[in-house]
Amino acid sequence: MGLRTATVFGLGLLLAGCADNTAQMTSDPNDPWESWNRKVLSMNMSFDHAVLKPTAEAYVSVVPEPARNGLHNFLTNLDSPVIFANDLLQGEFELAGETLGRFGLNSTAGLAGLIDVATPAGLPRHASDFGQTLGVWGLGANPYLVLPLLGPSNPRDFVGYVADTFMDPLNYVGIREIQYWEMGRGAAVIIDQRAGNMEMLDQLDQSSVDKYATMRSLYRQYRDAHIRHGQQDVKDLPNM
Repeated sequence: MGLRTATVFGLGLLLAGCADNTAQMTSDPNDPWESWNRKVLSMNMSFDHAVLKPTAEAYVSVVPEPARNGLHNFLTNLDSPVIFANDLLQGEFELAGETLGRFGLNSTAGLAGLIDVATPAGLPRHASDFGQTLGVWGLGANPYLVLPLLGPSNPRDFVGYVADTFMDPLNYVGIREIQYWEMGRGAAVIIDQRAGNMEMLDQLDQSSVDKYATMRSLYRQYRDAHIRHGQQDVKDLPNM
């Protein structure tokens, strides 16, 4: 699942817990399906409150922190082949080298990725997915879209999510078990991310007046920064 690292699948369910259907329409020209989107987010919120959040809370209370950290490291290490491929497609050859180095180091000295030895060694992790690649190539993100269970997205990022799934070589190791592998891996990623962001989501839930608009803004800012690799957006800066 390519956008595990970015968050269409993971971030979508995380932010879904912060959405409601009670705020007034914000008349955003890049969100023509807002009425539908709010209904979908309301459904996602119900799922989060009924299933995902209690599961994450039970996971945190039962599983010791070292074990949770090991699972998180293992899951992020599995994303390395897709990150590496997208680094190359974006022409980010230095980042591709870092990704390859991280994968090799963590998969060996890090005991199959359970221990992140690459970051202290000077190879920090970064996210890269095909939705980001399409953005780097110049494809726009609008219109904003909220998908059932997948959460915040847009047509570009959803296409990227599907493409990353097919790009992941781990999906072809055992063809007959792909569905079970993806379901298990996806569930583990969602619980891991939900548990790791518990406090942040609770704060958003308590402080946002219009949680849908807040979620939409956060998602757009995150993806824009992701496409720019964290560099400042200088398009709207005044001329000197």
